[in-house]
Amino acid sequence: MKTQHPPSGTLLRRTAASGSALLLLGGLTAVPALADEADRTTLTIAIAQQVDSFNPFTAQLAVTTNILRHVYDSLTTVNPETNEPEPSLAESWETSDDGLTWTFNIRDDAYFTDGEQLTAEDVAWTFNTMMENDSAAIANGNYVAGFETVTVEDETTVVIELDEPQATMESLRVPIVPQHVWEPIIEAEGDAFSDYTADEFPTVGSGPFVLTEHSRGEHIRLEANPDHWRGAPGFDELYFRYYSEKDAAVEALRSGEVSFVYELTDAQVTSLETVDDIAVNIADGKRFQAFTINPGAETQDGEEFGDGHPALSDRTLRQAIVMGIDNEEIVQQGANGQAVAAGGYIPPRYADFHWSPEGEDAVLDFDPDAANEMLDEAGYETGDDGVRVSPDGDRLELRMHVHADRPDNVQAGLVIAERLADIGIEIDNQTVDPGILSDALYDAEYDLIFTGWTVNPDPDYVFSIHTCDALPSEPGTMQGDAYFCDEEYDELYAAQLAEYDREARAEIIHQLQEVLYREAVVNVLAYPNIMEAYRTDHIAEIQLEPAEGGNIWGQDGYWAWWSAEPAEALASGGGSGSSGVSTGVLIGVGAGVLVLLAAGAFLFFRRRSTVEDRE
Repeated sequence: MKTQHPPSGTLLRRTAASGSALLLLGGLTAVPALADEADRTTLTIAIAQQVDSFNPFTAQLAVTTNILRHVYDSLTTVNPETNEPEPSLAESWETSDDGLTWTFNIRDDAYFTDGEQLTAEDVAWTFNTMMENDSAAIANGNYVAGFETVTVEDETTVVIELDEPQATMESLRVPIVPQHVWEPIIEAEGDAFSDYTADEFPTVGSGPFVLTEHSRGEHIRLEANPDHWRGAPGFDELYFRYYSEKDAAVEALRSGEVSFVYELTDAQVTSLETVDDIAVNIADGKRFQAFTINPGAETQDGEEFGDGHPALSDRTLRQAIVMGIDNEEIVQQGANGQAVAAGGYIPPRYADFHWSPEGEDAVLDFDPDAANEMLDEAGYETGDDGVRVSPDGDRLELRMHVHADRPDNVQAGLVIAERLADIGIEIDNQTVDPGILSDALYDAEYDLIFTGWTVNPDPDYVFSIHTCDALPSEPGTMQGDAYFCDEEYDELYAAQLAEYDREARAEIIHQLQEVLYREAVVNVLAYPNIMEAYRTDHIAEIQLEPAEGGNIWGQDGYWAWWSAEPAEALASGGGSGSSGVSTGVLIGVGAGVLVLLAAGAFLFFRRRSTVEDRE
């Protein structure tokens, strides 16, 4: 089997600048001035989620991975027109007939932002570090789990030998880091580098932007990399400004203080659709909203921890809970129709891999009468107060942790509490901030908890987090969102990963979803539409992914912010999306020296971050 992938010309409409030396100052990259300060164009994006870490080996939250995707290139990306694999740092690749040897040809015009050329050595070192250091495999370890060796043939050729076929080899969107920057850190810190807390965190990448500032809870700044091999971005800088309330972010969009807002509610979209100079974009969802049932938390060594309700280890009870909830009602009441009721784990946006229970498979459809009958037969007797008691005498009062910062979650929580009361389950509805919810998940101190994941075109990662190997090594170290371990599931997961035929692999992935559905631990409620808006007097054009009906925020590539062109008013110096915030925030740009704001800004905040929006 031999396949050749020529480099794509998609969107290559700008010529890269050349000849500007970049300096590394204490782990930070000095960016050459792109334009006079008065002429600089800024695209400002309203965000709410705090980053977990800017360490590319460990970052998992969607806001962080979205930012780092612009800072670090990967071997492959996705075509913005089709969402199919596309060359990036790897200009082409080929595979042996048995599918076990993959040869990637690395482009020779990619440079890190400190002026060093990116070579095959950096690619091999990145992968080998992930293979040898568990801490380096936190975010993307599933990609290298089946690698046997990664070797360098020459400066532009990397050879990967596999233990067995691996279907994700054309989707290796792992951030490639500079060996000369990271090797000293890992040699000095060992496994502890995953919690690296130096004030000057290394931000040397090869992507179209450079991370230059982070003031936690205030802003994040990225400077354009004019020497990027694909061409300079259209805007000189990206400025991510924090808003704790979405309504405040929407008002900032109206006033022109920001250029772009995402994760809008239906009411907010309706209010913006008729506003001059604002465009609304609604796309098919690529993430799911779910609630996880605590089946009893254990580490990989079998150590029990947490305080989940003991009755939830019973699959019959978990299934009855699912049958007591109407996902269509969740869509209408929680999302005002701006979502699709869910059944399987993969959104319908990914048609090949999407599965939804139908006919005989739909055993857990909304049916409170059948749920009550199941619980009666299983010995869950109803007390005088209408609340059931388990066969072991435990009253079915369950805590439910709900995201207070998400209106659709809050409304869905109210619906769930009302419906579960109909089958004799009392809900303690704990609507809390994301940090409290996250701590409850990591400590397994919950009964029901709202979760969610962004799903990529290749869904391997969101399935890998439910294997037995993904259980925490010790309490508080989980990477997924459920304490789930099932032998049948693990066998199916291994089978799909080893299957190169897309149709055959899709069938196995459907079976994986059937197992998750039947076991009723991770219960998908809805696939929310992507609803976002931007100012057309700030942004003249921007690339959707995919081109037809696609989204702007949360792309699998960096097409949107790389392709975005300033509107005429901005390009001619008539204004900026960060009006009123730029002056005095960026220190020493004219001199080519960039510093971070706030000591410790890059601390590893994973446990205190929301678990609702990850990928």
